Amino acid sequence: MDNQRLKEQAHDVDVTVWVGKSGIDAVVDELNDQLSNRDLVKVKFLRAARAGSPTEEKAQTLADRVSADLIETRGHTAVMHR
Repeated sequence: MDNQRLKEQAHDVDVTVWVGKSGIDAVVDELNDQLSNRDLVKVKFLRAARAGSPTEEKAQTLADRVSADLIETRGHTAVMHR
């Protein structure tokens, strides 16, 4: 499926993973589980997690850790697909 169709599908998906002050390490297992059960997962990066780094950078790092594709980032929310 191409990225444009995935972006369109992601529009109706709710955020189910929040990255907070504990950072990326705290959500890797949860995100892996969710990606095993569904096509798309939205991840919200809270202010404490960003710590001055761009959301895109944090999102790509997380996607690499779970072997997922980063479909898009919008604001502080990322969409991942596996």
